[in-house]
Amino acid sequence: QVRLVESGGGLVQAGGSLRLSCAASGSISSINTMGWYRQAPGKQRELVAVITRGGSPNYADSVKGRFTISRDSAKNKIDLQMNSLKPEDTAVYYCNADVATYDSFSRIYWGQGTQVTVSS
Repeated sequence: QVRLVESGGGLVQAGGSLRLSCAASGSISSINTMGWYRQAPGKQRELVAVITRGGSPNYADSVKGRFTISRDSAKNKIDLQMNSLKPEDTAVYYCNADVATYDSFSRIYWGQGTQVTVSS
């Protein structure tokens, strides 16, 4: 069984910063892409940023230049540094990982989500 645990959400004023973290645990043999998605009320879940096993990032246009995703493969962990936050960044942020375990092929796992609220 694989578990993704997020931390670091909260309330911040526009222009402020937050750092989200996600750690994967369990019988993990390898992790391919890891990333962050978000879902605002009444909207579909959308990609925020992903990072490959090799460390190559990819960002949604709406967060380019403001958010930075990083990865510590030894710890099965990713972080999302969010700067210059805007009210439209308000959403529940979900960690996502493509994980292979010792008894199964790779599949997608999701964290429970962490709330980010940006006040104007």
